[in-house]
Amino acid sequence: MANDIDIRRLLAPDAEAYKRLRDDMLDGFPDAFTSDAESERAKPANAYVARFEAEGDAARFSFGAWRGGELVGAISCERDARLKVRHVGHIIGMMVRPNLQGHGIGRALIAATLAQARSVPELELLTLSVTSSNQAAVGLYEKAGFVRYGQLPHAIKLGDKRLGKDLMMLALRQQP
Repeated sequence: MANDIDIRRLLAPDAEAYKRLRDDMLDGFPDAFTSDAESERAKPANAYVARFEAEGDAARFSFGAWRGGELVGAISCERDARLKVRHVGHIIGMMVRPNLQGHGIGRALIAATLAQARSVPELELLTLSVTSSNQAAVGLYEKAGFVRYGQLPHAIKLGDKRLGKDLMMLALRQQP
């Protein structure tokens, strides 16, 4: 990883930088995200703060990769508040600026996420979905230990184009 990258938790004051990164990535890579650029662009920056800080829930968090004063990558983890599924976390919004991809930033973001997730005793599994044709992202997740447990064909509709999503999971600890 580049020596000048700092991985840290995202907080409310980071919302503007996060929105800039997210809007750019949604514009540039519509195949990679389930959200669409137009709808997300209409949201105010503070709409994302709930991803950063969830009072009383250590399993809801976001990390950012900073280079100087610029946010160049991000990842979030969420979970459902319902009792029967609180043991499952969901990785969402993984992104790294294209000019910095392939330099270990994504790997560092995943490592920080896994460390935080493993620090939450009741969190047992992590899931994610990734566009099946995005082999670089699929490979990154596989190297981190994620395995595919299914695929949703035609999960993303872009005009006449249909894209599948690989559904992946990682057990954070030994299952009983």
